[in-house]
Amino acid sequence: MFEIITLVILILSIVFHEVSHGYAANWLGDPTARLAGRLSPNPILHIDPIGSVLVPGILYLTGAHFLFGWAKPVPYNPYNLNNQKWGEAIVAAAGPLANLFLAIVFSVLIRLSSTLELSAGFIEMAGYIVFINVLLAIFNSIPFPPLDGSKIIEPFLPMAARLKYHALKSYMENLGFVGLFLFIFIFIQIFLTPFTKIVIGTVKFLTGFSVL
Repeated sequence: MFEIITLVILILSIVFHEVSHGYAANWLGDPTARLAGRLSPNPILHIDPIGSVLVPGILYLTGAHFLFGWAKPVPYNPYNLNNQKWGEAIVAAAGPLANLFLAIVFSVLIRLSSTLELSAGFIEMAGYIVFINVLLAIFNSIPFPPLDGSKIIEPFLPMAARLKYHALKSYMENLGFVGLFLFIFIFIQIFLTPFTKIVIGTVKFLTGFSVL
């Protein structure tokens, strides 16, 4: 039962992440996601069979100690954005910021749990909501394609570096799922330990205690 609740929290957090991309694009003048019906909170419209079900399931069953996934990307047309320099970065940042917002909201509830007389079960669930959303926010902010961080950092780069970075993004996008799985594998093998420490430290900073 606990594992199911954790997966549900992960899926809903990922959906919130993707919908936020769509709302940001719509706010900046691109109605693509809205016209496609992708601004709906209905998770069925956003669930990706591989990213929302298969990958999290495999990570959990193999004892990877690292639960991650993704929803179907919300479509948007960068050429419709009314801010051509920062538009894509703003749309990309909306996802991690949405997860950080959720983490902060539930962290406040945890810190006020005594005053609000919240149950122990709710506090535990809130702790995992904070943990998962901090994890998603930090992971997606890594400046490596195809993660959101790659689009957030691009406008800040000098032109020469931006061109090289854009070429790397195009290469990774052409690899598709192969590139994504390769990145996740390398990340788990090399960077998982320091990443986990950062996530746990951030959760402790927000909530006042470690949820793990």
